Amino acid sequence: MDSKFFKLLLLGGAVRFYFCRTPLAPMIGNRVEFATPLNSHKRMQEGIFLLQNGIDPYQGDLVHESPLILSALSGLFQKYPHFLPIFYIILDVCTAALLYAMSLRFVKQKQEQQDVERKEYAKDTEELQFTPLDKFDIPELVIVAYLFNPLTVMSCIGMTSTVISNLFLAFFFYCLVKGLLLPCLLVLAFETVRSFYPIVLIAPLLLVFSRNSIRRGVAISVLFIVSCLLVAIANYFVLNSWNFLDGTLGFIFYFRDLQPNIGLFWYFFTEMFEHFRTMFLITFQLNATVLYLVPLSIKLRKEPLLLATVLVALMAVFRAYPSLGDVGFYLALLPLWKRCWKFMAHGFVVFTFFLVTLSMMGALWHLWIYAGSANANFYFGATLAFSTGQIFLITDLLFAHVKREFCLFNGQKILIDGEEARIVLK
Repeated sequence: MDSKFFKLLLLGGAVRFYFCRTPLAPMIGNRVEFATPLNSHKRMQEGIFLLQNGIDPYQGDLVHESPLILSALSGLFQKYPHFLPIFYIILDVCTAALLYAMSLRFVKQKQEQQDVERKEYAKDTEELQFTPLDKFDIPELVIVAYLFNPLTVMSCIGMTSTVISNLFLAFFFYCLVKGLLLPCLLVLAFETVRSFYPIVLIAPLLLVFSRNSIRRGVAISVLFIVSCLLVAIANYFVLNSWNFLDGTLGFIFYFRDLQPNIGLFWYFFTEMFEHFRTMFLITFQLNATVLYLVPLSIKLRKEPLLLATVLVALMAVFRAYPSLGDVGFYLALLPLWKRCWKFMAHGFVVFTFFLVTLSMMGALWHLWIYAGSANANFYFGATLAFSTGQIFLITDLLFAHVKREFCLFNGQKILIDGEEARIVLK
């Protein structure tokens, strides 16, 4: 970690501090694209106030944050509210630092793996291989992509609890790459009990630590379940009540709040007949968790970090209450796969999708809610197109990885009857 790393951290923190002192900060905290019923700063304030006054925050349907988080932050919220923006900035900068350290370790591992496999590589694949410069370039790209992405910057200045989630996920990725089993299990268990969807990350964890041993995999799975129970019990001791389970996991699973967001749930369940609700609820939740888990785990069994990246991206698309802060986190992981970019064919399409839909969301929301000249279909159309752009990006990354792996061992130019063949995925 050189001086440039610390300069980037300071600059990223300074950018956030500047915007925290502008009228943009409270506006972002109220935008549905960033603040959801799960991560809203106002709802966390309300939960801490109720907890401090001896009232169960989960008796109503307003607070959905973990009791441990509410208890840990209550002193800061009550006694030093003016330091809250700085606190969130520090958390976000720590997330960037963890991603940088994780990237350094990842590139080193890939170079070591490459040295072992180099004899099997085709001759014309030098541009597909990791180079010594990647040890500096890729971590730098990762930290820049996180610190200066407008999505993560605005999520931070809006003081959403997505900043906390990103920190835990970054720590999970760091522990995964470093091979630290116990911290990995604990942080994943905490995030699972807190927000449900990270449970799918047990797959890359098992791929890294089970080492092709079924017995070891079962033991790790049991440890994960025990860790989840311990986290739940710790939350219970904060309130002496199990109401938090229904207020957090139950609220997420049953999708009780139809407030619009950038996801797919709210529109469908607004239009849904009540007697179909249970069936579609299960269908949507399966789509957000286990539907892609098994095939992706089989295909990416040799690339657990890519599997984790793709699962985090799919969570950001299909979870019940997604926010743009979730999207910003997985976008920062894309530079890890810099050597796959050559084969990514839809970069312009994805960029256009992102640019146009993000620009339209604010305008269509204003036309719908304030001007009254539009309706929910307009806003949902923009969010649906944004989700489509994300799916294009995820599938493009997966296809690029498969093509790179094929070309590494078979060469980039394959001749059939004297003519160059075209690689097509079916």
